[in-house]
Amino acid sequence: MSNHLKFFIDGAWVKPEIPVALDVVDPSTEEAYTQIALGSTADVDKAVAAARAAFPAFSQWPKAERLALLKRILVEYDKRYEDIAQAVSQEMGAPLAFARDAQAAAGRGHLAATIEALETYEFTEARGSTMVVREAIGVCALITPWNWPLNQIVCKVAPAIAAGCTMVLKPSEIAPVSGIVFAEVMEAAGTPKGVFNLVNGTGPDVGQVMAGHPDVDMVSFTGSTRAGIIVAKTAADTVKRVAQELGGKSPNIILPDADFEKAVADGVTACFGNSGQSCDAPTRMLVPAGRHDEALGIARTAAEKLKTGDPRAEGTDLGPVVSQTQFDKIQRLIRAGIGEGATLVTGGPGRPENLNRGYYIRPTVFGHVTNDMTIAREEIFGPVLSILPYESEEQAIEIANDTPYGLAAYVQSSDIGHARKVASRLRAGSVYINYPEWDLFAPFGGYKQSGNGREYADWAIHDFLEIKGIVGYGS
Repeated sequence: MSNHLKFFIDGAWVKPEIPVALDVVDPSTEEAYTQIALGSTADVDKAVAAARAAFPAFSQWPKAERLALLKRILVEYDKRYEDIAQAVSQEMGAPLAFARDAQAAAGRGHLAATIEALETYEFTEARGSTMVVREAIGVCALITPWNWPLNQIVCKVAPAIAAGCTMVLKPSEIAPVSGIVFAEVMEAAGTPKGVFNLVNGTGPDVGQVMAGHPDVDMVSFTGSTRAGIIVAKTAADTVKRVAQELGGKSPNIILPDADFEKAVADGVTACFGNSGQSCDAPTRMLVPAGRHDEALGIARTAAEKLKTGDPRAEGTDLGPVVSQTQFDKIQRLIRAGIGEGATLVTGGPGRPENLNRGYYIRPTVFGHVTNDMTIAREEIFGPVLSILPYESEEQAIEIANDTPYGLAAYVQSSDIGHARKVASRLRAGSVYINYPEWDLFAPFGGYKQSGNGREYADWAIHDFLEIKGIVGYGS
């Protein structure tokens, strides 16, 4: 029986206190295919109370027992792997192969990485006669976005469990079904009552209530910078910890000594992955001014090779964006790029040819972009690339850092020493040299308005812990 109209609270699937339903729309068809229940303050209170009641016992579980729980969750996750991939594909329009190989795989990867990190994590450290103890911070409110649903759910839930915390999860109401499947995974793994709770709902009616709740000790939020500011202000009244992973406008510096054609083409692919709906996407490509027109030609060819269409069809590279709201925002920004004088290289407003419904965006490349243009300043969150020329390496670094964001940056060079020097000067939480493989053990998080705190593996475990000094312990 479907749990779409229920919440998972205190180890059971329960109906909301006030029955309000929301349609979940398939972005490839623009049609609703199921409904979820929307929560209220009463549901949050119930979930937080369950987490608070479970915390004293669970926080004292030995590390070995928490490890065993995480390993059971991984086993159950694997059993539901295809269900998770199908859910992500339908709720956010991800091509099915991408949903399997990237979206569902990300959740599995974080579980495995957290298990590995916890196995060697030390929670106590003797410093002279003082014992430094790292212990669970308490009840955590986890608020996650729609663009990488399992990635963000698991890279919060897994380290919270590793630390000994209890939690209430609010997935995005736009793409909530994969979160419900994940809650079923948690139930099947034998997660103790109250340790993991799920309440669906909107940001104002559930997310903000969680952030301001006096019995919540920490908020871990991933989403837009605008929403993150609201969460932080709401949490401030109760002086709780707030960890945030927010927006980005990541630069991609193609240095003169890079394999130019490969660096530009791969940069297009990296920007457009997940239909451009990644906070760390390299959306500002910086190229030497003398090779700017060459870069436009390479980028056009790479963009026009990508097939946009039905997520369930073989060979689809890009599906739709997630919602009408996102579609409208991206269309507005594409028109702004044209209106402000950027060169439209390929793509542009409207849907791709032969697609008359669904939130599909034409893969779009702009050239002759300056860093004061709207498309270079605002996070677009769609398959739109801006190419900016630079006259010198110093100017490239200056342009790269001239943004309120600082989540990620990219450097391409055939000289690793050169790339490392440039990377050291970029103000971003993650810098990627020559499009490396994803590293689940690297810290992930932002500088400036891209947030605070770090996620992934042991970095994430640390964020869910308080530090206690027991002075005189060794006397």
